[in-house]
Amino acid sequence: MFYLTRMLGKPVVDAAGETIGRISDIAVATGEVFPRVTALAFLGPGKTPFMLSWRKYVDSIDDEKVVLNATKDALRFSYLQPDEILLARDLLNKQIVDTQGMKVVRVNDLKLSESRNQLRLLGAEVGIRGILRGLHPALESFAERIAKVFGKDLPENIIAWNYMDLLERDLSQVKLSVTHKRLHELHPADIADVLEQLSPAQRAKVFEHLDNSQAAETISELEDAFQAEVIGDLGTQRASDILEIMDPDDAADIIGDLPYDKAEALLRLMGVNEARAIRSLLGYREKTAGGIMTPEVTRVTENMTVGEVIEHIRNEASENESLYYIYVVDADGRLEGVVSLRDLVLSDPSTKIADIVSRDVITAQVDDDQETVAETMSKYDLLALPVVDETGKLLGIVTVDDALEVLEEESAEDLELATGASREHGPLATAWWLIVRRNAWVALWAVALLAAASFRSDAELCSRLPAACNLMLAAAILLPIVLRAADEVSSRTITELIDTTPGGQRPSFARRLFRESGIGAAVAVTAAAVAFLWVEIGGSGTDASAALFALVTALAVLFTVFFGSALGEAALKASDAGKTPPGSLLAFAAMVAGSTAYLGLAYALGAWIELG
Repeated sequence: MFYLTRMLGKPVVDAAGETIGRISDIAVATGEVFPRVTALAFLGPGKTPFMLSWRKYVDSIDDEKVVLNATKDALRFSYLQPDEILLARDLLNKQIVDTQGMKVVRVNDLKLSESRNQLRLLGAEVGIRGILRGLHPALESFAERIAKVFGKDLPENIIAWNYMDLLERDLSQVKLSVTHKRLHELHPADIADVLEQLSPAQRAKVFEHLDNSQAAETISELEDAFQAEVIGDLGTQRASDILEIMDPDDAADIIGDLPYDKAEALLRLMGVNEARAIRSLLGYREKTAGGIMTPEVTRVTENMTVGEVIEHIRNEASENESLYYIYVVDADGRLEGVVSLRDLVLSDPSTKIADIVSRDVITAQVDDDQETVAETMSKYDLLALPVVDETGKLLGIVTVDDALEVLEEESAEDLELATGASREHGPLATAWWLIVRRNAWVALWAVALLAAASFRSDAELCSRLPAACNLMLAAAILLPIVLRAADEVSSRTITELIDTTPGGQRPSFARRLFRESGIGAAVAVTAAAVAFLWVEIGGSGTDASAALFALVTALAVLFTVFFGSALGEAALKASDAGKTPPGSLLAFAAMVAGSTAYLGLAYALGAWIELG
């Protein structure tokens, strides 16, 4: 086996044994399952670049050098062909798409194999071994030995060529094998997963090789945060063509996120009917039935026959988003009933729609909250829900895929509100999450220790009140007990915020307080025992002061639990009013209150002992 990083820089020796250069790259022909090496690129005297036919001139290759079968005077140089790529230039350290794993990876090395006097590319190394080998082969060997000491292997992470797709070159110029699964052949949802991992420039390269229909389906599968950005990066004419193909509700969502000038330019380039449908949807408020519905609905009248309806679907309604239900309307467009596709198919073609229509139709008002609409569809197992105005006129339908997106979105929002994540975006927010929110108790503990140590360093004060200084420092050291109690009571409140819908049944405050008191009492007793032993064994006080300090610790724990419970009750009531506070704020407030109480009580106890 050969690796590109080990080959680069190796000597190129001619038939006379003279070193005429060093390997700078190798070329492969991309039209095979395992591409054959076709050319050798090397730097000659004065770093002059040369390229030779591999088949014609390379005699042998080993770990030390490449030997040619001709002297330097007999060499004839070649050029890179359209179906060839250079491995170091075009692949090494570049991002590629792993079309099997649906992810974007970085090529750390390339693995080749010699067979029948030919060298073939097996695939790309995207793991740690390739990185270590690229730095120095000795590092790879050292890491392998270390892994074996712990009974582990250091496996290669190879992506075969037939599961790779290039991004930095023009894909149309790279002819891959028939078995190669190209990026544009993937399902739109899989393409969307890959695109979300790319830079805007790389996404644009991929879209160049998707037709408008594929592009429209792919954009529909992207996360909301990427849709408007992708459309904004496309040319105005193509963006308009793609939006025109998309379902009106999806297109309206994207256009609504674009700047006004850009949105108007796109709408003016669309067909009249498509633009009108999108403009009508833009007129509805966000997060309502009108905001998520599609106006593409199959409408029929009750005096039509089953055969006429089927013919109507074939000729005029075949592109509608949902054909699970056919809606019956009167001359003014008011909804009168619904016919399922099953009933339509099983009925005789001469049967009147009036004979099979169901008049009991569950509907949504255009201004209904989208979460209510989604919950209604879930409750009644509906694949689509008609949306009507105040006069009963059918305006559109909400489809099951939109309902699922709403439920997922609302669930994520509820979780973010409860945990305080809804206000976090970008690198600084990530740092806040990792350092402060998830480890707030550590940060507060560090601050308390520094404050207590600074306080104790005041020689004059501690000479007058040594017990106060000692007990305050002891409280700072044992502060994690109080901080964890605050975190736990806040976590239970967050759980209730997530699990219970606003206005739903919850335990009364008295019952919750009783429950927290039981837990708090158990923690307080344990904390008191630890505090007593700390002061007693540490020799920083008398038996009496140790007992009093233990009591202060227990009181601080109980205060923290009660305070956290009161904050939780206030948060639950705020949630009922639609103003859910961040869960991190609850925990932080309880921690600050508990810390202040504990340190203050410890200092007061020490001062009382000294002055008492």
